[in-house]
Amino acid sequence: MTALLQVKNLGKSFGGVKAVDGITFELAAGELLALIGPNGAGKSTTFNMVNGQLRADQGSIRFDGHELVGQKPRSIWRLGVGRTFQIAETFASLTVAENVQMALLSHDARLYSMWRRAADHKRDKALALLEQVGMKAQADRPCSELAYGDVKRVELAIAMANDPKLLLMDEPTAGMAPKERNSLMALTKELVIQRGLAVLFTEHSMDVVFAYADRMIVLARGRLIAQGKPLEIRDDPKVQAVYFGTGKTFEKAQEHA
Repeated sequence: MTALLQVKNLGKSFGGVKAVDGITFELAAGELLALIGPNGAGKSTTFNMVNGQLRADQGSIRFDGHELVGQKPRSIWRLGVGRTFQIAETFASLTVAENVQMALLSHDARLYSMWRRAADHKRDKALALLEQVGMKAQADRPCSELAYGDVKRVELAIAMANDPKLLLMDEPTAGMAPKERNSLMALTKELVIQRGLAVLFTEHSMDVVFAYADRMIVLARGRLIAQGKPLEIRDDPKVQAVYFGTGKTFEKAQEHA
């Protein structure tokens, strides 16, 4: 399978401390790849370098033939990289549909102004995106009225507005109840299959990781210590020791997730 995203020897330091230390991994279209590790492992730094919010000190990030190191987040977004955040980001005063239409306006490089309301721009496409995430029936409700799980679905529709090939999801199920988070990740898996998306996601809930990830990469103290399929990672002694500490297993972590 040809890699859509190729990360090679990626590194980033802050004040002499190596937050990410020479990591290498690949991600193919149609694949869900989980990036996991304990607090301080370098997950967020890696994510932010792929997205362009941080510039790498060393290494390369190749996406669909383009080098991403040195590019701004907006330029990376326009190349076909979508992103959702740990805390959902929507305009609470706008309707569900208008939130998606604002993203479509941005993608088309058109300015929001008093002469051209977001509500007039590509409503049909916005509704189609909302239908994919199960939110079309609530298109005309203000986002401020939605349950948190539904806000996360709207955010997913917004992230799909640029027809991405790669979707970055930072703690997608944070703050959600088990039923909500499984519903959101099942929806994401469906989009991966239907659209051939590549998805890189960070996640603390091990039940989500093992249920939906095709492969996993594990960081500890900025270094990549393991990568492979979920069952391989579960049984890796080094991962057990470094990620969870002495005496704790993935099974126990899942019981308390």
